[in-house]
Amino acid sequence: MPIAVDIDVMLARRKMSVGELADRVGITPANLAVLKNGRAKAVRFATLAALCEVLECQPGDLLRWKAEDAAGG
Repeated sequence: MPIAVDIDVMLARRKMSVGELADRVGITPANLAVLKNGRAKAVRFATLAALCEVLECQPGDLLRWKAEDAAGG
């Protein structure tokens, strides 16, 4: 998938656990893990806004586009 998710980077910078972030954002740790590991097919703007508020960052700090290689991977 050409969209990379960098939630783990922001968690490390903020010295915050996945469980703490999930609690503060109001989503389950399992749903946060799906998003964090790049397995989500969509993210609600409300969830993205809550992540940005809690992590004190911009959406571009959490999501970035990356070109796929010639093999389609």
